[in-house]
Amino acid sequence: MASHAQEQLTPRAREIVDAAREILEHEGLDALSMRRIADRLGIRAPSIYKHLLDKQALESALISAGFEEQAERFEAAVRDADDSEPLAAIGEAYRDFAAEHPHLYRLMTERPLDRSQLTPGVEQRANAPLLEAVGGDEERASAARAFAHGMISLEHSGRLAEGTDLDAAWRLGISALAATGD
Repeated sequence: MASHAQEQLTPRAREIVDAAREILEHEGLDALSMRRIADRLGIRAPSIYKHLLDKQALESALISAGFEEQAERFEAAVRDADDSEPLAAIGEAYRDFAAEHPHLYRLMTERPLDRSQLTPGVEQRANAPLLEAVGGDEERASAARAFAHGMISLEHSGRLAEGTDLDAAWRLGISALAATGD
């Protein structure tokens, strides 16, 4: 998927990021190595460093693309949602993104993030629909992100109590956040 984030890369760097994304999506974060990427492309691993400074630059390119994909999903979710339910629509889009791209989601959320290496503005664009949905309240936006991430982490790791109705838990949490500050 071509993105604005990838447009800032050279054509060869885009190929490298695309190969990395394939490995990440199909084999997980632990399989993501410069050697594996090089093997996929039929090049030597040191050649990658002519196009991307280091593995952190590669991961930042993947994260930037992930934020861009989230932004597109969140914007579409709000556009298609009932005017009274934008937070629920974003929550559903966030949950779907994490389910469809669990390894990318982990890369985006489970490690410290050097924002200076991201494509400028991409994280802010992904956060904008959420911030708007909570009336510009940064704390509510942070609470909504924390709730969604916590639910996703518990859901993906199977750590919720047996028999938990995940959809009902999501609805209850989103409803509580939506009602705050009204």
